[in-house]
Amino acid sequence: MKIKVLKNVFQRNDNAARENRELLDARGVTCVNLLGGAGAGKTSLLEAVIPVLRDSLRMGVLEGDLATTKDATRVDALGVPVIQLLTDGGCHLTATLVQQGLRRLPLDGLDMLLIENVGNPICPAGFDLGEHLRISVLSVTEGDDKAAKYPLLFKDADLIVLSKCDLQPLTDFDFNTVTRDLRRINRRAEILQTQARRAIGTEALATWLLDRCRPSSAASRE
Repeated sequence: MKIKVLKNVFQRNDNAARENRELLDARGVTCVNLLGGAGAGKTSLLEAVIPVLRDSLRMGVLEGDLATTKDATRVDALGVPVIQLLTDGGCHLTATLVQQGLRRLPLDGLDMLLIENVGNPICPAGFDLGEHLRISVLSVTEGDDKAAKYPLLFKDADLIVLSKCDLQPLTDFDFNTVTRDLRRINRRAEILQTQARRAIGTEALATWLLDRCRPSSAASRE
C-alpha cells in the first residue's frame, strides 16, 4: 500500500517568509510585524510614531485588513509609502501576500518596513512574514486576562505595548496582573505603556525602533 505523506501546511508560507527576509536583508531594510486584536490601537501607534521617526528613517508600511483601505488612508496622510493588503476575509496576513506588497514598495529607498497585521489576537502570531522584529499590542480596554488567554500573541514578541493606558481608570484593567502573565509567557520582551492620542510613551517606542534599525540602514541617512 502506498503511504500518503501530508506535508507541512505552513511550508509554502515559510518558504515565502524566507524569501522575503532574504530580500529585505539584501536591501538593508529592517522589517517589523505589528500584531494585536481588532481595536488594540495599532494604527494609532503608527500615526504617533511615524512623524517622530520620519526625519531619521525612511519608512514604508504594509497595511493588512479584511476589507476597506481606511487604515491605509490614515497612514498615507503621514507622507510615507503605504500598500494596502486585503485578505478578503482571511484572519491574518501570509508571507505570500506580503511578497506582493514588497514588489510594489520602493525598497531601495527604505530603511524600515512596518507591517500592520490583521486585527486578530490568535491567527497572525502563527505565521512568519519574513520580519526581523515583532511588536505585540494589548489595549487596556481588551482586559487584563487577554495575555493569559492568548499567549501565542506575546510568546515571540520582541516588544509588548500596552496601549490606551489613559483609559485604565475607566476599566478594571490591572497592570500587575497582566505583567505577571506576560512575564510567565515571555521573559525577554520589554513592556511599554503608551497613550498614543496624548503622545505618551510613543517617543520611547520610536527610540526602540530606531535603536533596532540595522546599522547599514541608519548609516544611509548620514
